[in-house]
Amino acid sequence: MSQFVFENDLNNILKLDTPLVNAPLARWQRKIKESGGAGGPLNVSNTSGLSPAKNANRSHSSSKTPSKTPGKSGKVQGTPSKAGGDRYIPTRSAMQMDVASFLISKENEPYEESPTTKEHHKVWSVNLNGYDIEDAKVLRLSGKSQNAPEGYQNNLKVLYSQKTTPASCRKNTRYISSMPDRILDAPDIRNDYYLNLIDWSSSNFLAVALGPSVYLWNHNNGDIILLLQMEQAEDYVSSVSWIKEGSFLAVGTSNATVQIWDVTQQKRLRVMSSHSSRVGVLSWNNYILSSGSRTGHIHHHDVRVAEHHIATLVGHTQEVCGLKWSPDGRYLASGGNDNLVNIWPAASGDNGEFQPVHTFTQHQGAVKAVAWCPWQANVLATGGGTSDRHIRIWNVSSGSCLNSVDTQSQVCAILWSAHYKELVSGHGFAQNQLVIWKYPTMSKVIELKGHSARVLNLAMSPDGSTVVSAAADETLRLWKCFDIDIIKKKEKEKAAKAVSSLTLQSIR
Repeated sequence: MSQFVFENDLNNILKLDTPLVNAPLARWQRKIKESGGAGGPLNVSNTSGLSPAKNANRSHSSSKTPSKTPGKSGKVQGTPSKAGGDRYIPTRSAMQMDVASFLISKENEPYEESPTTKEHHKVWSVNLNGYDIEDAKVLRLSGKSQNAPEGYQNNLKVLYSQKTTPASCRKNTRYISSMPDRILDAPDIRNDYYLNLIDWSSSNFLAVALGPSVYLWNHNNGDIILLLQMEQAEDYVSSVSWIKEGSFLAVGTSNATVQIWDVTQQKRLRVMSSHSSRVGVLSWNNYILSSGSRTGHIHHHDVRVAEHHIATLVGHTQEVCGLKWSPDGRYLASGGNDNLVNIWPAASGDNGEFQPVHTFTQHQGAVKAVAWCPWQANVLATGGGTSDRHIRIWNVSSGSCLNSVDTQSQVCAILWSAHYKELVSGHGFAQNQLVIWKYPTMSKVIELKGHSARVLNLAMSPDGSTVVSAAADETLRLWKCFDIDIIKKKEKEKAAKAVSSLTLQSIR
């Protein structure tokens, strides 16, 4: 019997799940004993036989849990007694789901004002700011940016625009030399404000009238050719003008005749007599040569026929000193010593007579400087003499003056640049300088000084990069005013080659 009791005790000792009566308390039991439960301290003897994984461990989980490990001081944090007490669960029955859905969908829709509201906002903006604020936005968050109207200058200094900005309207980074590229002698050049004594051909020949003679200077190799000389000692050359193709030169003289010369053969082709006084200005329009004289009359000559005199334009009471056909050949602009600027149509009226489309009377001095804009056929620039000193920009379509600037000196000549939105003017007393202006702001880019007497005439090289000035100091000065950027020049050459290659392919 004792043997069975011994085996029974041995089996009980070997069982792992039987409680150890005399064993020390487990850590979790010590923790419960020290902290106590929700309903008071637990009886350690009652739970001594339970392991932490049993239900006794779960029963004390609802009690207060220490925030720190045993042995460290600190307040004990209580666990919420109600399930879900640490979360906010909204009551959907009290929500307006339809209203919320409507507001979310409306927020994504573009806001559209009524026409009446838009008109009110526009009127308020114009009255307060002097302009419509919608037209002066620097950035737009949606859609494309608006294009500024033609000639519009924004006082807010727009930093971004959809429209490509002209080169001269950007920050001026190109270098413009203040010194002439070359200086040529021009002895015996007449110091007469009303004459037009130089012109540059498309074949790169510069024609210069020096007293009774006309000289040709080849810009490519520097050769000088004496083309003609007046027979009478008292006669002199009063004007020169190249045909667009550059092979024929028209010469106006003090004896009221107009001569046509073939420069390749250095031969005079014909002499046209129709005026009664000196011919101070000439201008070509294809085969029509227009000439202005001291009498104030302008004659049209058809150089193809024997009866060359085909029309007479009467609109000036004094000498015509400025004459220029528009690039498209639609209008002829004339300026005279009577302070008038006339815009003539290319064709006559129903009665067969020519009447000016517009007559501008704002100048207070003789108007010799007349120049058409090469990229806007309806824009004309004119400059007044000593009594006026203003450069004015005109829109010949509407007859309005777009801009006006006081140059503080006599305006003798004006030329537009073909590469930049700029123009250059030649002046007399007191600075005798050339000035480059930005268009359309008419702000100064640079002043080119060097002449010791007034500038009489200006001419542009065929590539549009060089301006030559003839002055009363008997010198010709060549200025690199509008030199083309090398990178842009290569891009234009590549584009021209591409066009020519496409043309050849289409021919084949």
